[in-house]
Amino acid sequence: MNRFSVIMAGGGGTRFWPLSRQNKPKQLLNISGNDIMINDTILRYEKVISIENTIIVTNKSQASLLEDILLEEVPRRNILKEPLGKNTAACILYAALFLQKKYDDCVMVVLPSDHHITNVNSFKSVLEKASQLAEQEDNLVTIGIKPTFPSTGYGYINFNKNILNNGAYEVKEFVEKPSFDKANQYLSSGEYLWNSGMFLWKTSKIIACFQRYLPRLYNNMMQIYADIGTQNEEQAIAEIYPNLQNISIDYGILERSDDVIVIPGDFGWNDVGSWDALGGIFSPDDKGNIVKAKHIGLETKNSIIFGNDRLIATIGINNLIIAETRDALLVCPKDRAQDVKNIVDMLKEKGMSDYV
Repeated sequence: MNRFSVIMAGGGGTRFWPLSRQNKPKQLLNISGNDIMINDTILRYEKVISIENTIIVTNKSQASLLEDILLEEVPRRNILKEPLGKNTAACILYAALFLQKKYDDCVMVVLPSDHHITNVNSFKSVLEKASQLAEQEDNLVTIGIKPTFPSTGYGYINFNKNILNNGAYEVKEFVEKPSFDKANQYLSSGEYLWNSGMFLWKTSKIIACFQRYLPRLYNNMMQIYADIGTQNEEQAIAEIYPNLQNISIDYGILERSDDVIVIPGDFGWNDVGSWDALGGIFSPDDKGNIVKAKHIGLETKNSIIFGNDRLIATIGINNLIIAETRDALLVCPKDRAQDVKNIVDMLKEKGMSDYV
C-alpha cells in the first residue's frame, strides 16, 4: 500500500512572536540552524516515505513563500491551500479526500511541520513500525512520546499497559494539558505519554470516521469532492471552507473513537511550541543562557536571548526571554512563554496588523 505524508503547515506560530509572523510563521523559519523547519520535517522521514509523496496543507497567504523555499523534490501540485484556518480536522479531511481520489486507499501519515527531533534513526524506526500497523490493522495509530518531565504544556495519552501487538497499546483516553500536580501523577504512573500530534491511518478508515463522528464536516466537504484535483478546486474550497466546523482531530474523532492505538517513541522530540522550548534544541552555556544574538552581558543567567544585527546588552537578569527583530522587541519571564500568543491577540484587537 502506498504511503503519503500529510504535513500540517498552516499555523501562525503565535507563541514565537515577534520572530514568527502570519506570512512567515515558525515552520518557514530556520530555527535549528539546519534548514527551515518544514524541510527538516520532510528530510527526517526519507526512506520510510518517499519525499515525492509529501502532501502539504497550508494557508493560502503562506503558499507563495512556501513554494519558493520548499525542497525541490516535493511536487508543488501537492500543496493544498486553505483560504482560512479551520483547525486540524478540516485540513486532515481535505488531504484524505485528495489522496483517496487521486491514489485510492493508501496509508496517510499526518505530521506537524514544526517539531524538532534529535534521534532521527530512532524516529524512522518508530515511523516504520507505525506505518505497518496502520496498513495491517483497522485502527487509528498515534505516536506518543515517553515523558521526561511533568510538562503542563503538552496534552497526554492514557494507555493500557497490556500490549496489543507489535509494541502498540490500546488508548484509554486523550487528556488535555494538566496542572503541574496532575502532570506529576501522570509521570509517576507510567501509563501516560505526551501527545505528539503524529497520526497514521488508511485514508478509507479516517474518511469513514469523519462520516461517523463529524457528519456535518464530512457532508460539507463531500460537496466539493468532484472538484478536488481540477481547475475548480480553489474556488470550491473558498466557497465551502467558511462554513466548516472549527474543531481539532483530537476532540472531533480521536477522543470519540474506541479503536485508537499508540506506539511509544523516545527519539529526542520537542514541539518547539514557544521560546522556552529552545532548550531542547540548543545546549545552554555555562551560565544557563541560550544566546542567538550579538550579545554582551553581566550577571546574566538562565535566559534566552535572540536577535539580529543590533547589540543586546544585559545586566543582572535571570530567567528572561529577550527576542528582538527589526520592528519589535519581546521581553518576558521564561515561565510566561506560553502567554506570548496573548500579545498577538492584543495586536489584532488594536489593529496593529503590521506586527502580526
